[in-house]
Amino acid sequence: MENNFVGIGFKSLINASRIIAVVNPDSAPVKRIISDAREKGTLVDATYGRKTRSVIIMDSGHVVLSLIGSDTIGSRLNFKDVEEQ
Repeated sequence: MENNFVGIGFKSLINASRIIAVVNPDSAPVKRIISDAREKGTLVDATYGRKTRSVIIMDSGHVVLSLIGSDTIGSRLNFKDVEEQ
């Protein structure tokens, strides 16, 4: 397994191969996921106090909040996939 990192804002990086989903934070189920992760201690807030624009769900059970939009993160992930091929 190769470590490919993707930027999620303010020079923060996460391992792209561990990402399960990148979703918008507006729906009630996603808000529940954030709340549950906060209670469990698996929430990583990488927004630096800014508005949350995307929620990244990792295969380790961690939930990462990012100030970068899900479209932008998705395009960065797609670019890495094309680059590898």
